[in-house]
Amino acid sequence: MDISDRKKRILRAIVESYVETAEPVGSKAICSDLGLSSATIRNEMAELTALGLLEQPHTSAGRVPSSKGYRVYVNELMHDRTLSAQETFELNNALRQRITKLDSLLADAGRLVADFTHYPVYALTAGSSGMKIRRFDFILVDRNTLIVVIMLDNDQVKNKLLHFPAGIDEALVRKLSTVFNSGFTGLESSEMTHELVSACETACGDSEGIVASVAGFAIAALDEAAPRQAYLSGAASILEHPEYRDPDKAQRILAYLSDDTKLMTLPAPDESGEVKILIGPENVAEELSDSSVVVASYDLGGDVKGLLGVVGPTRMDYANISAHLSYLARELRIFLGGAGTLPQLGSGPPGPDEK
Repeated sequence: MDISDRKKRILRAIVESYVETAEPVGSKAICSDLGLSSATIRNEMAELTALGLLEQPHTSAGRVPSSKGYRVYVNELMHDRTLSAQETFELNNALRQRITKLDSLLADAGRLVADFTHYPVYALTAGSSGMKIRRFDFILVDRNTLIVVIMLDNDQVKNKLLHFPAGIDEALVRKLSTVFNSGFTGLESSEMTHELVSACETACGDSEGIVASVAGFAIAALDEAAPRQAYLSGAASILEHPEYRDPDKAQRILAYLSDDTKLMTLPAPDESGEVKILIGPENVAEELSDSSVVVASYDLGGDVKGLLGVVGPTRMDYANISAHLSYLARELRIFLGGAGTLPQLGSGPPGPDEK
């Protein structure tokens, strides 16, 4: 977003003050740090509010960042944070103490992050099963209803009933059979790309999302066959934050985090980055619409990835959380790539010149 440098300075100051105090920020609280008058800051705060970057929760003059404001902060204003020598020593020391067996690595890593961040942490494995679809069959029940049957290459059969209000005819069903049996068989789910779906829609003359629905079912069926595990640590720590003092709100997010199936739908970082930050309504799940998720990934080998995600209020120290997750993900990659040996550090804490 194109806003003035002064507005950016004020927005950064408000975000960082609110992260620290959990209290709405008034102009007097930040004027001395910024070297600006209270009147000037109030005027800028009013404009930032009009832009949707700040919110005024009460009738007081204090403002809090909106989800949109946090996104501008993360994308443009947040300073990258590097862990200190003391922090990396403590993190690696905790890794050596906690992670002693590969079969408990995922749960141990999640508990470790929860201890350091004081937020709930989910730890997942998400990988490819290598499974492919051998055959598609389509059964037209009536003008609006289609049964899709797929056979996996391990002879497992899955089916789904799909409804299309706009209608579907036998000619389109024949095209679907030809296109899917020629274009989607022998592929893993990761190979069923948006470009492939678009090409099949063109080939079938489909503008009603029928091809996309069938492809979505095929991808879901293959993903269900993939090896997955989920662990949750530090769930009770969510109650320590003022944003979740409402019992109904706390119950909704705790119920969501306790559902392994829902956790498996949380996104992984893109290939281009180690850490992904989802703020408020950027989360697809309604239960997370006023929370944030910071997630990092690391390779477990054999096309399987491990994911570590921190869940908390939008008033989260994104730089600190990202730094810890990014560092830990890198160390786990080293650990797993080095036959289960963590980097060797000194037996004592770092000296004064190392801090």
